[in-house]
Amino acid sequence: MNWIVSATLCLEIALLLYVATIDIATRLIRNEICLALAFLGIVGQLASPMQIGQSLIVAAILFLVLFVIYLRGAIGGGDVKLLVALAIGLPLTGVIELLTATALAGGVLAAVHLMMRRLPQPKLAPAGSSLMRRVYAVERWRHLRHAPLPYGVAIACGGIWAILSKGI
Repeated sequence: MNWIVSATLCLEIALLLYVATIDIATRLIRNEICLALAFLGIVGQLASPMQIGQSLIVAAILFLVLFVIYLRGAIGGGDVKLLVALAIGLPLTGVIELLTATALAGGVLAAVHLMMRRLPQPKLAPAGSSLMRRVYAVERWRHLRHAPLPYGVAIACGGIWAILSKGI
């Protein structure tokens, strides 16, 4: 049973890395990924049915709180889905770690975007440019148009932190 837990944790981390890259590229978090993360969270806790119940209760409470925040326009729907999907696989202390690490990573992300105001406006990245150059050009363009932060990146960082805190 221990190898199942390790496999699910590794798959969750891989999915979170994918979420971060897709969120940077499109600012969308797909439902299928959130469902897969929730499923992996439940599979990782099959040895302890009580912990599954506790995780579902904590995730439901978290959903209600985040839904109110979403209704006020302070967080995106994909971010709510991703946080709740991650909470399904974590105990209460893990959810607290998830939210704390996400908030810290979100602060770093916001600081980077604030620093982008001081950087020069890039020209279009020519064909064959490095990935970093292309990402910078697109992110600076989005920043100038007041696009939202790719907060899925911060949530993915918080999720990876919480998953690694559980131990592989």
